[in-house]
Amino acid sequence: MGELIIGCHLSTANGYAAMADDAVSIGATTFAFFTRNPRGGNARELDAQDLAAFLATLSEHRIGPLVAHAPYTYNLCSAKPETVEFARRAMREDLERMELMPGHLYNFHPGAHVKQGADEGIRLICEGLNDVLEPGQATTVLLETMAGKGTEVGRSFEELARIIDGVKHDELLGVCLDTCHVADAGYDIVGDLDGVLDEFDRVVGLERLRALHLNDSKNPLGSHKDRHERIGEGTLGLETFRAVVTNPRLAGLPMVLETPQTGLDGWAAEIALLRTLAAREAES
Repeated sequence: MGELIIGCHLSTANGYAAMADDAVSIGATTFAFFTRNPRGGNARELDAQDLAAFLATLSEHRIGPLVAHAPYTYNLCSAKPETVEFARRAMREDLERMELMPGHLYNFHPGAHVKQGADEGIRLICEGLNDVLEPGQATTVLLETMAGKGTEVGRSFEELARIIDGVKHDELLGVCLDTCHVADAGYDIVGDLDGVLDEFDRVVGLERLRALHLNDSKNPLGSHKDRHERIGEGTLGLETFRAVVTNPRLAGLPMVLETPQTGLDGWAAEIALLRTLAAREAES
């Protein structure tokens, strides 16, 4: 196995170039960032000089692919037409901006059907993706695995597969597997990681798995709550993450931490920890 492609979620508050510098400072070789304020609203204009410096740092330090994250407010299957229209417009804008940094990934939460039913939710998500995806775009859009709280769509591999099947340009779609979410959804990655990957392969296809979010969970298996914990401090435990970072079927995928931290030092420590786990396994 090669070196881990690992990082965390970073802030664009000080610009894109500063964000890339932060990644370098903590030893990250990938990272995530919100395409705009995580609560929604209009995106800030990109500064050409800032973007050029950002791309130069990525190239110099061989960072990527990145896993950009859509704001949580997007809901392609809302019961409110204005919410659906905002999500489509904003996603279209996000993907246009992502073309300025081609070859990366764009992750989003599929949405919540708000008591319309999963079937209608999936139909609306497919309709929205068919509206915003452009043939030939250089960005792969990732459906995130969800914990299943409330009326979330994407709580099962079957729901993700149904979305992919309903999208015309499905070559532009992949999946981001969140370790906290899948465990909270009822997939036993602690007791049988390979069995869960087998099921994913059977239902969705392992070739669709393009990135991972590495998060421990505050909750037991199947709780449907989605509360992240630091690596090794939750119900998943350190051995689960050792299994993840050393599993040959996950080798080469970008792995992004979204664990609770108070600053860059926490991210740096977790990145170093996971690299150590992977290196020790390789040596044994």
